[in-house]
Amino acid sequence: MDADLTHTSQHKTVAGAISDAAEHLARAGVLDSRRDAELLLAHVLAVSPGAVQAAAVRGDTLEEASDAHYQELVARRASREPLQHITGSAPFRHLELRVGPGVFVPRPETETLVQIALDALLAAASPSPIAIDLGTGSGAIALALATEAPHARVFAAENAVDAFVWAKENFARVGAHNATLAFIDLARAFPDLDGKVSVVVSNPPYVPDAAVPRDPEVRWFDPPTALYGGEDGLDVVRQVSATALRLAHPGALVAIEHGESQGAAIRELLVADGWRAPATHMDLTRRDRVTTALHP
Repeated sequence: MDADLTHTSQHKTVAGAISDAAEHLARAGVLDSRRDAELLLAHVLAVSPGAVQAAAVRGDTLEEASDAHYQELVARRASREPLQHITGSAPFRHLELRVGPGVFVPRPETETLVQIALDALLAAASPSPIAIDLGTGSGAIALALATEAPHARVFAAENAVDAFVWAKENFARVGAHNATLAFIDLARAFPDLDGKVSVVVSNPPYVPDAAVPRDPEVRWFDPPTALYGGEDGLDVVRQVSATALRLAHPGALVAIEHGESQGAAIRELLVADGWRAPATHMDLTRRDRVTTALHP
């Protein structure tokens, strides 16, 4: 058990601290307030969430220093600073990625996009298929593909300096031998791979410029370059389509994440660019969030 967990009655109990924090976070509008309260305390004590839950059941108490640090982090979360910025990490599939200001925090719904791209890589005829992630951000998509399809070669492009710094750290931490990161504009990405790529995948910025994201964590903390995609939200999607046409071999797959109301427009866009067999895919909450198409 961590040294900061004691049985001294004069200190606040773990259960009481979590309960107070969850109530405070709920009043601030944090949806899963109990979960966030437990994860923040686990971060403070450098133990697993399960260890925190067990300590609460046992009636363990907190040292004053740990309680003070906990209250500071709870206050930050109540201001709607993302949990992942406070803890410095974000889970994504089997990975734990470093994130913070300047990079888009990977979301669970993007795991659907990864699974679609992974299935295509695993079904590719080549013994060493190539995948490219355009606009990799934290590196979540590229690193998930590289570690789950170790026979593939995965390339990731990012052109925002702050995001690239986080991606570079995550690539180094994960150490996938088959993953390559490049600081390069999406329009010029990887010309030496033209016509050789089996899967092009992207979670581009797609929020229309005039739209305001509902969640404060997104509106105040995610970088604008990762959110906004022009008047209709599709400026970067258009570039992804054009670049993917250059990179992909015949029959290759392009997979693009988007807003739930944009699927029809993106499928129309892809058909106009020459892609065939556009298809829609639902995320974990049954919303239209991913469009795929095949290279002509």
